[in-house]
Amino acid sequence: MINALLVTVSEEQLRSNLRQDLPLVILGSIIAAIGVAAVVLYLSRWQSRERVLLWFGLFAGPYGLRLLTNTTPFQIAFGEPQGFWPFINKLVEFATIVPALLLFENFYGKGWRSSVRWLIWAYGVFATIAFTSIVIQRRPDLFPAAGIGTVFLLPAILLLGRLMGYKPPHVQDRSVLSLGLLALFLTFAHDRIASTRLFDWHADTEPYGLFVLICCLGYVATRRVLANERLLVSLGEEMRAATRIQSSILPRTSPETGSFNLAVRYAPMTAVAGDFYDFLVFQPGCLGIVVADVTGHGVPAALVASMVKVAVSAHMDVGAEPGKVIAGLNSSLCRQARGQYASAVYVFLDQARRIGCYSAGGHPPLLLWHRANRTLLELNENGLLLGVRPSEEYAQTEFTLEAGDRLLVYTDGLVEAVNARGEAFGEAQLGEFIATHQDLPAEQFAERLLDKVLGWPENGSTRAQADDITVVVIDIGNLPEQIP
Repeated sequence: MINALLVTVSEEQLRSNLRQDLPLVILGSIIAAIGVAAVVLYLSRWQSRERVLLWFGLFAGPYGLRLLTNTTPFQIAFGEPQGFWPFINKLVEFATIVPALLLFENFYGKGWRSSVRWLIWAYGVFATIAFTSIVIQRRPDLFPAAGIGTVFLLPAILLLGRLMGYKPPHVQDRSVLSLGLLALFLTFAHDRIASTRLFDWHADTEPYGLFVLICCLGYVATRRVLANERLLVSLGEEMRAATRIQSSILPRTSPETGSFNLAVRYAPMTAVAGDFYDFLVFQPGCLGIVVADVTGHGVPAALVASMVKVAVSAHMDVGAEPGKVIAGLNSSLCRQARGQYASAVYVFLDQARRIGCYSAGGHPPLLLWHRANRTLLELNENGLLLGVRPSEEYAQTEFTLEAGDRLLVYTDGLVEAVNARGEAFGEAQLGEFIATHQDLPAEQFAERLLDKVLGWPENGSTRAQADDITVVVIDIGNLPEQIP
């Protein structure tokens, strides 16, 4: 009879313990899972330096696991903790205070004269000494609950900062975050004071305070995600508008002028680019070609490229003098976009006189293929990069045109494309491509060349295009009798 009664009492006690610990099991599981997820998310986005995730994860993950191991269901499932477990439990208790304080510092700042940072260092030293003493003396109960000193020191630091005029950094949704931190601190303080047994309090409120903080962080994170989504949508619309605007400043078709057959390929690295090209048609048989490459990428470079378009149009009256055109572009860039630089080349072709003339500033050399004798001529006379000195003068150089010649004008993205082995496409390979594909018409040649360069990473490499690419191919057809 007595044995049956004892069994009944034991079962009732077990059920009571299970009912009492069930909320803690649920909270511990949620907190541990969220903590681990926060650390994983931080590691996947470490370049963003969002350390809130790291500090929160390092605090919440171990805390949730420790909470679980102290519950009856866990002990029934995995057995009573062994002799070493109280030491591990104490280590986790000491260690989790540091990321908790770092989390607080992330929102509040370092405090007046770095008082919060001093508290973190002081607690770190104390925790190291305390745990070492516990291990040496083999007494997990040697020191009171970890962090009890912060219950008094943290409010003192906040009060001191208030009196000394310390202003915390601006944080979005500060009131919500402050509510969560306050809930955690109050329940933390309650449990630490309860652990001293000075009052008839139960030390079991801290998990609920942490759960309130998690809810507050979740609310703030959700608001930030939604705000970021709206910003991304807005930026996407602006980028599409910028792409349309940039497309409108580039020639839609190649001009048909006398003996010159043109083909253009333009491959921006991003939605908008810093490469620019244009054609200036003067009298029949005369053609001006400008190709520019603004340093940098994206929207800033595209804005400067748009300015180059305006500057080119303003120098139509000297279009037959490449040196003056490049000097004018340089002057405009220095005057209207200080600190921005560009390479550029301007080529003037005159079929009646059978000559070409060019001027360049910091630009890759022109390549002239003489089909008659199968030789490649590198036209590499170059001046200073545009945007450095406003009064810079640029020389111009003439070259002879022959029927069957092919002229290439391009930006450095064409030859600087790098494959998976780190090898650049290079000028030597470009020259070889020109020689082996001389029989292709201009359009097919330009298309095949761009495909070759864009496919240069090869072997399944995921290496992305590293620069904008522009290439203009000019085939010289039958030329009229030369005018003396």
